[in-house]
Amino acid sequence: MDLEAEYNNRARVPDSGAIIGQWARDAAAFRAGWAASTLDIPYGEGARERFDLFEAATPGPVAVFIHGGYWQALDKSFASHCARGLLGHGVTVAVPSYDLCPNVPLRHIVEQMQAACAVLCRRSGRRLLVAGHSAGGQLAAMLMATDWKAIDPSLPADLVGAALPVSGVFELEPVLPTSIGAALHLAAEEARALSPRWLPPAPGEMHAVVGGAESDEFLRQTRDFAAAWGGSHEVLPGANHFTVLDPFADPAHPLVARAAAMADRLASG
Repeated sequence: MDLEAEYNNRARVPDSGAIIGQWARDAAAFRAGWAASTLDIPYGEGARERFDLFEAATPGPVAVFIHGGYWQALDKSFASHCARGLLGHGVTVAVPSYDLCPNVPLRHIVEQMQAACAVLCRRSGRRLLVAGHSAGGQLAAMLMATDWKAIDPSLPADLVGAALPVSGVFELEPVLPTSIGAALHLAAEEARALSPRWLPPAPGEMHAVVGGAESDEFLRQTRDFAAAWGGSHEVLPGANHFTVLDPFADPAHPLVARAAAMADRLASG
């Protein structure tokens, strides 16, 4: 199998650069309608340890959306518009940034997202639904698997009570020999430890999503991870690794309605 072809999504989708550029424009336009006080809220002391908080009109469910980029690219400014769909259902959405590999190890990024979720939980008093794209899908699953009591005994054990990873990378070992894996500097043992597929299934609701036009490996990883954790999964017909995010900006899309229901169950449970 040609793992480079399977995992190099920018090479696989010729107009990926144009799609990412459109994300940046759509996200900027969406943020323009929000007060500065809701943007760049710190969850740590680092320059990238910030999240934007798009609050629903009334207190209710809370979700997190984590951007992708193979842990090496992008930031929250490319994903703001992905909050629009859930906001239409009364769900508050936080969109965080994190430091990037190879400047920091991947485990540090996991710890940053744990810190962001802890701050958001303390601020909102809510358990969280975490969604994430690609690398963000791996991070969403790692957050659901986190032992929150070990981080802070005052936090709820099920702080992340539901996850919705989109086109996630749940097994890191196949990525290591590719051009994407080179910058991660992961030994095989660490790659296995950071692969949600090989962790004990986390309690809570997990629904994984992948695009129907994605590579066989992304389809397999999503299917195998959902089966391993006893969760559900769906394939969005015709969607590639980038257009698979289109539903999140649309409150009327069935996937967004499903995500909102997951968040509602956490808020009412």
